[in-house]
Amino acid sequence: MRKSRLLLPLTISLALASFAQTNPGTGKIEKLSGPIVISKVNVVNVVTGKAEADQTIVIEDGRITAYGPSKKIKPLVNATVIDGTGKYIMPGMTDAHIHFFQSGGLYTRPDGVNLNKVFPYEKDQQWVKDNLYGLMARYLACGITTVIDVGGPMSNYTIRDSVNARLTAPTAFVTGPLVSTYLPPNLDKKDPPIVKVTSAEEARALVKKQVPLKPDFIKIWYIVLPGQKAETTLPIVQAAIEESHANGLKVAVHATQYETAKLAVTAGADILVHSVDDKVLDNDMLQLLKSKQTVYIPTVLVAQNYNRTFTQQFNFTGHDFRYADPFMLGTQMDLQHLDKSQQVFDYKKMRNALRVPDKEDSTILINLKLAQDAGVLVVTGTDAGNIGTHHASSYYDELLVMKQAGLSNAEIIRAATINAAKGFGKDKDYGSIEKGKIADLLLLDKDPLQDITILSQINTIIHRGSLMQAQQLLPVTPEILAQQQLNAYNARNIDAFLEPYSDSVRIYGFPNTPVLQGKEAMRKQYSGMFERTKDLHCQVVNRIVQGDTVIDHESVTWLGSKEPMKAIAIYKIKNGKIAEVYFIQ
Repeated sequence: MRKSRLLLPLTISLALASFAQTNPGTGKIEKLSGPIVISKVNVVNVVTGKAEADQTIVIEDGRITAYGPSKKIKPLVNATVIDGTGKYIMPGMTDAHIHFFQSGGLYTRPDGVNLNKVFPYEKDQQWVKDNLYGLMARYLACGITTVIDVGGPMSNYTIRDSVNARLTAPTAFVTGPLVSTYLPPNLDKKDPPIVKVTSAEEARALVKKQVPLKPDFIKIWYIVLPGQKAETTLPIVQAAIEESHANGLKVAVHATQYETAKLAVTAGADILVHSVDDKVLDNDMLQLLKSKQTVYIPTVLVAQNYNRTFTQQFNFTGHDFRYADPFMLGTQMDLQHLDKSQQVFDYKKMRNALRVPDKEDSTILINLKLAQDAGVLVVTGTDAGNIGTHHASSYYDELLVMKQAGLSNAEIIRAATINAAKGFGKDKDYGSIEKGKIADLLLLDKDPLQDITILSQINTIIHRGSLMQAQQLLPVTPEILAQQQLNAYNARNIDAFLEPYSDSVRIYGFPNTPVLQGKEAMRKQYSGMFERTKDLHCQVVNRIVQGDTVIDHESVTWLGSKEPMKAIAIYKIKNGKIAEVYFIQ
């Protein structure tokens, strides 16, 4: 009777469980009155690529008002003083390629994979709107104090204003609908993020339509389909660039093919928002990029993240599990439990046919290194919001892969800070630690010039002169903890799986039969299972959240299983950790 009574209320749909709202953390963040002084700190000079010892920074009204050797900075009355002894400080970072209108989950690009029958695109769009501020807070928690949305619906302009009014959100710069030579299917038609134009006149008109809304730049989607010639639509690109420049606006262009990229840069494109991926850059192209002072945003991982999702070949890091929205990350693994009527392709067959990373990924890495060595202005961007490229968390992965391409730590930090500010014409206020600039700073325990991985462990974020810690920005709710451990279970990542649990966690067979006690006992039990069990996957069929208790109706499959194993898991949360788990089978 107890079992049947427990099953009766389990009627919440998986869609609701998987797409819960994740609002910003509850830690109180206040703008301090009076000056802030960070004394005796090591300053990372992003221009020289060197650390300057024993420096003091003074912040007043959100800006740096003094900066120099500690012995030369006079003490201030009524100042909040932070002792920076042994610590390092650098400018806040910029993700120069994101999209507000995309969630990062499996259902966010129906033009790429149409799963509307499983979860309608309209619901994904609504989730993004409902959870925008939570996603923005995650950026700050990752040390990203500025984001640049390189194309979305007209509502982008309203979003920019609302985001910039919030203390717990990065500063946002945006453009509106993409001036495009191609119209992808299945996207929003009421407020489209991409608008196809068929003539130079239409291109100019779309630019003019956005000018009153004060775009920070204009974006062109220069797509050439198989069988088409790039020169055919070049007049559209040229017209959009000319009209933008006439209105004092920089132009960013999506052109991933060598030919279209070269034509766009020759026509005056200021920014390439992706790497060239079909050909290694030759000297002519590199010199063109350098002479035109074109910004090069490689977005190394975005295509790879699509392929990893479509083939279920994941390489999640602890940083991904900790900082990505857990519900969007969870959707990436939904392909493993869709029934045949819902599948649009067989991910197992695709996995057998596609190696990740592939040849194009290698070309992107080669071109990034060539561009850097040629003196091209390289800027860090992720294309966050696309399937598998998560808001905030994917940025750290991008930094690591830039290291893999051969860039030095100083070059990576420069691409994430001053280069981004210069590339978008914002270096008067952002990108480096200088008197008069906005106080967007990161306080670190180690020197990032020596160890780039410290950027996954930021001590304190200073945004517009306000102090905050990552834990204040990241929400911790019972449902989030349950989802985080579920994601790590499905990825068979033992460390991330155990992180949401209390050190003294107790596991019971319902109602109160002891099974395991302590996190280390769980490690021993589950690590072996993760190693032995291929294609292990747990689907939450239904979920109920009641206060500090989460009740999941689970269906578990693995390679060779004939039927799913059904179970109910009851998670009880205490002091921000999972303290007790009860299983009913």
